[in-house]
Amino acid sequence: MAEPTSVLTHHARVVRLWLLCVAAMIFLTLVVGGATRLTESGLSITQWKPVTGVVPPLSNAAWQAEFNAFQAIPQFKDLNRSMSLDQFKVIYWWEWTHRLLARATGAVFLLPFLYFLWRGWVPPRLRIRLWAIFGAGAFLGFVGWWMVTSGLAGSGRVSVSQYRLAFHLTLTCAIYAAVLWTAQQITPQPPVRQPARLRIVAVAIAILVLLQLYLGALVAGLNAGLVFNTWPSIDGSFVPDPSRLWFIAPAWRNLFENTLTVQFDHRMMAYAIWLAAMFHANDAWDMRRETAGALILAGAVTLQVALGVVTLLEQAPIELALAHQMAAILVFTIAIVHAERLWHHSNLLAAKPAAAGTAS
Repeated sequence: MAEPTSVLTHHARVVRLWLLCVAAMIFLTLVVGGATRLTESGLSITQWKPVTGVVPPLSNAAWQAEFNAFQAIPQFKDLNRSMSLDQFKVIYWWEWTHRLLARATGAVFLLPFLYFLWRGWVPPRLRIRLWAIFGAGAFLGFVGWWMVTSGLAGSGRVSVSQYRLAFHLTLTCAIYAAVLWTAQQITPQPPVRQPARLRIVAVAIAILVLLQLYLGALVAGLNAGLVFNTWPSIDGSFVPDPSRLWFIAPAWRNLFENTLTVQFDHRMMAYAIWLAAMFHANDAWDMRRETAGALILAGAVTLQVALGVVTLLEQAPIELALAHQMAAILVFTIAIVHAERLWHHSNLLAAKPAAAGTAS
């Protein structure tokens, strides 16, 4: 027997609130992860202990053991030889908090999800998507440790690989987008068909912002924000000399290892996103469709570009750099929510829920 509409609406609200809480946890993890990178704290914990790692050092001997392990890696030997134990504790707490938030996010996702499955609140088509998101999150944990290993003893590096850092951040943002998109699709309101051009451009902007986040991670991984601190020129001109952009062989490596090329690509993508957002806002205004969302997105992109320029000119002080990273996630959030609102969809919980393991 089908459940009353009021009950299904209640289920939808609870499930949507749960997904929004998960998204908020991911957002916080991204912010703390940015701070961990900017404070060069990511290599302070040299072992991966998914369960016992939740407990921090509780004695002087335990702290000394962690410090000794850190002293064995290139980052300490080459950059931090004068670091004291108290200074080490500061960067350790940053990384420990980041890892704890990641684990907590997994628990906040899995435990309520299992309860909703038991109660029969999740129809098959939504169930498959949520299991896929959980699987991606579990894989993200392995990717995080794979990233950290690139800067440990034997690597010869004083920081993590920019390739792995960018992949880790992009995968996290993709999971965040999937959670947000799914939460938005669990609504009681009927779907509204929007003009194709608005929908396509909105989704394209969201994808471009995700690509820009990837490029931003490469900039962070190479510390490229600390060089070429002029605007709108870079290396003496708006478009640098090709011989400076492509001097590494093979040529593709310049896209990931040449600080000038990486920063130039990041700038050009910012301009492209700004132009696309302005065009989209004008389109939405003319069509009188989702005008508020398009204008908010255009405004957020404009402010983010301005903040990026100021951060660059000031040579990326940690406060501005962290604000720039946080604002990037906010722009991505706005882009995802706006694109989903324009996309034609049906309520993911509109179908009859799967049979419950027990009576509701």
